[in-house]
Amino acid sequence: MSTTTKIIVATAAAALTGTATSAEPSAASLTQVHHRYEKVGDVNIFYREAGNPAAPTVLLLHGFAASSYMYRDLIPALSEHFHVVAPDLPSFGYTEAPDRTRYSYTFENIASTINKFTQQLKLDRYAIVVHDYGAPIGWRLALAHPSRITAIVSQNGNAYEEGLAKGWDGIRSYWQSPTAENRKKLQDFPTPASVKWQYLEGVSDPSKVAPDAYTLEGLHVSRSGNADIQLDLILDYASNVRMYPQFQAYFRKARPPLLAVWGKNDPYFLPAGALAWKRDIPKAEVHFYDTGHFALETHAKEIVPVVREFLRKSLAR
Repeated sequence: MSTTTKIIVATAAAALTGTATSAEPSAASLTQVHHRYEKVGDVNIFYREAGNPAAPTVLLLHGFAASSYMYRDLIPALSEHFHVVAPDLPSFGYTEAPDRTRYSYTFENIASTINKFTQQLKLDRYAIVVHDYGAPIGWRLALAHPSRITAIVSQNGNAYEEGLAKGWDGIRSYWQSPTAENRKKLQDFPTPASVKWQYLEGVSDPSKVAPDAYTLEGLHVSRSGNADIQLDLILDYASNVRMYPQFQAYFRKARPPLLAVWGKNDPYFLPAGALAWKRDIPKAEVHFYDTGHFALETHAKEIVPVVREFLRKSLAR
């Protein structure tokens, strides 16, 4: 083993155990979040990065209507022990992507872009933390490269039919009949008002939700051409549901360490979707919180320590 390899191994071990080594960066440098771009084909991906690159990697994948900003509390909390990478998906946040005439806004294509992103950053193995749309992106990465996934944390990121709430009823009609009329019925979905509703619905005390996130995401969704992109993605979400049996087969075969931290009042994803993992991964951990779709907005103090400890235990193995 070369000297460089020994340093990397020692540093990674120290990141998990908390033991200091001469090669280990300072705590202050680990928690410093860096804001970067990585060009992947025609997509210029914005991402947040923190922690020691020699430590185990955790890839954070956000959903709708969010961006890597939703993980602003989780990133520094994990970075003392892990290498943390949180990209903005194409059509979200600060990622620069082509219009819908030059880039196919499907979950399969976005997963392909994120897969290339991980390869360009040389992320060979990583845990995934997923939310909402980030979940089927993560499940596709796992299907394509099961040996790369070291653990899974899902915050209201679904993989089971019983997890789909009534909030999907109108969207299902669009899946079954993708007419211009049914598309028009969903035109209020990608709007600032709808985004704000998603952040506040199911929250017992709305004063706990800072307006920053839903205001920022409302601005992003209002960008020229973005509403049509989001309606394209809503239509293509049916492809994720069709792939649920494949995702579940992966869970049964690979049985990765899995933690579900779930806002139980989510208007889109029911608690049953979290409990369903127990069928395929009997040792899965499931925690519910009295909040809505964006559980980290109101319950970061409760959820972040649970996620951090789960990853430390799982990746230490």
